[in-house]
Amino acid sequence: MPLVKAKIINLDKSGDDLTVLFNPKEFSIQKTVQWEPHKAPGLDLPEQEFTSGNPRVLSVELFFDTYEEKKSVHEHTDKLQNYALVDPDKHRPPVVMFQWGQVKFKGVVETLNLRFTMFLNDGTACRAVATVNIKESETAKEQLEKKPRNSPDHTKRRTVKMGETLALIAHEEYDDAAEWRRIADANGILDPKDVKPGTVLTLPPIL
Repeated sequence: MPLVKAKIINLDKSGDDLTVLFNPKEFSIQKTVQWEPHKAPGLDLPEQEFTSGNPRVLSVELFFDTYEEKKSVHEHTDKLQNYALVDPDKHRPPVVMFQWGQVKFKGVVETLNLRFTMFLNDGTACRAVATVNIKESETAKEQLEKKPRNSPDHTKRRTVKMGETLALIAHEEYDDAAEWRRIADANGILDPKDVKPGTVLTLPPIL
């Protein structure tokens, strides 16, 4: 089989792609998830409530060497650097895709570190190492098309803050202050005015 080279593709501008000179030895993908602790008296540890997922980050080190051709390596590194610069038409850096074999990772360049390690007699850089971090990027529409929601909402938890009322919370969560009774019923609250700050409420979905 022919050798498949890794690419970084500019999804905003056709033809503005970078094919690596040498395939990377490895790459890594990191994913973090945010969980909010809710303290409860008498327990050894707080209950964790999911708040949101964070984008994955792909990290890869690329090697460029044009010494044999006695050419400048900037031909390659400048194109890579452009992926981290603002496109005048888009008013932002481009959306790119790292593609190697079956791996396709869409995102934006978050960090780029270029190290020039060899030079020709006239000072022209002919060898460079680039460390690239690409942060995953998808629109809400793209995410929902890939993973449709099974229900319009999910049960949530919320800690009452100073000055908050059930009506205010209902307005913020359901866009309807009259839904305070739904919250009261779900939490066994008889007097909606007697809800103390620090109380952890269960907010049921509207199905």
